[in-house]
Amino acid sequence: MALETWLIKVKKTLSYSLDSARVAPPLKSRLAIKKSSVGVLAFEIAGFMSKILHLWESLSDESVARFRSESICLEGVRKIVSNDDVFLLGLVCAELVENLRVIAKSVSSMSKKCQDSSLRCFDRLFDEFANSGHDPHGWLMGSKEWTSKIKEMERFVTITASLHREMDELVVLENGLKKSLHCKDHDAAIKEQKIIDLRQKILWQRQEVKYLKEKSLWCRSFDTVTKLLARSVFAVLARIKLVFGVGHGHGWYNPSSLPRSLSASALVYPYENSNSFSHESGPLAKNPPNTHEDHGFFGSNSKILKPPSTTLGAAALALHYSNVIIVMEKMIKSPQLVGADARDDLYSMLPDSIRFLLRARLKGVGFSASDPVLAAEWREALQKVLRWLSPLAHNMIKWQSERSFEQQNLILKTNVLLLQTLYFANQEKTEAAITELLVGLNYIWRFEREMHAKSMFQNCDGFLNSQGFC
Repeated sequence: MALETWLIKVKKTLSYSLDSARVAPPLKSRLAIKKSSVGVLAFEIAGFMSKILHLWESLSDESVARFRSESICLEGVRKIVSNDDVFLLGLVCAELVENLRVIAKSVSSMSKKCQDSSLRCFDRLFDEFANSGHDPHGWLMGSKEWTSKIKEMERFVTITASLHREMDELVVLENGLKKSLHCKDHDAAIKEQKIIDLRQKILWQRQEVKYLKEKSLWCRSFDTVTKLLARSVFAVLARIKLVFGVGHGHGWYNPSSLPRSLSASALVYPYENSNSFSHESGPLAKNPPNTHEDHGFFGSNSKILKPPSTTLGAAALALHYSNVIIVMEKMIKSPQLVGADARDDLYSMLPDSIRFLLRARLKGVGFSASDPVLAAEWREALQKVLRWLSPLAHNMIKWQSERSFEQQNLILKTNVLLLQTLYFANQEKTEAAITELLVGLNYIWRFEREMHAKSMFQNCDGFLNSQGFC
């Protein structure tokens, strides 16, 4: 009997110990879990995911077709950037790869906080995958799994963005409560009720924030989010290489290891000596830029993105010239509203090279601008130049502003490619076009002023005649 009682006590003690272990994990384990959570870095990670999703979308079949039919066919691109389709498609590929490389660099920094040794080696594994296609851990996903991961990332981005908004709202409410507590309101009852309402709102808001933290990236571990990002980066790189034909014939990829959605049968590439398109199997460009092994895949792409010495990008003038062109565009639309000060401001924006060209063009030009036929011809000529030059200038401003926007927002939309801007534009050709705009603007500005002065004189003369002064 005594033995049975003792056994019952032991059983109860063990049962209680096991239950306690289930309810409250050891302190060391709890600290490890807390330490591995990404916490406030969730917002930065959501930004990475948003960029990956946007990159993937830009590699859809529709977007790929637009690279060929629209992006590299802009009149301005053809006139002052290049007429070489292979070169232009190489720029598209290199920019997409560079965008992915920047994301991968951030993922690499975050991977150092992971417990998984393979994730801590992400940078080496990613370079190896880029250069040889070797994927020792099987991170490249199948079609169904990748589709599921896309939805998972979209959900994380949306919820984390909501968390950001709700946390901002919580800060606003808490600051409002602090002000109310220190406010010297004459009606104590109103003040007390206001404080009660604010405290209740703060309580609800904290519950909402807590709920969103649990659902968002905030409470996920570094290992979890890093692996998701790493595998996503692998998938996007595989898509880029397949779309642009990089590594074809060199054993870069094994078709059976790629997601079905990456099948080349859906890609579009040009027939030789034809402007039509084929939906047959094959890369976007039949002769993609060669990536030399000595530089590695990313090193070779970085070299492609380096602007030649003859371009505005190399001279650091792309953004400045874009502003000059946009100012002139506004003046050409309404030359009668342009004052002498505005002209002086425009002239002060011009570098010495354009001033030299402008002086040479205006040398020997008379001061009279009273020919309406010539003015009409100049207007038509200016519109023709602006028709192809203005889109590149506006794209340059948009490209720059989108990258500033990326620094402040979780959900990103970058739609302008660098080749669609003035970055790779030939400096000499661009300056010649700008000079042409300046000469034409000079004529129609003087024409408008002379016509205005003539009209004023006639009106004044008519008034004096009506008053009997003449």
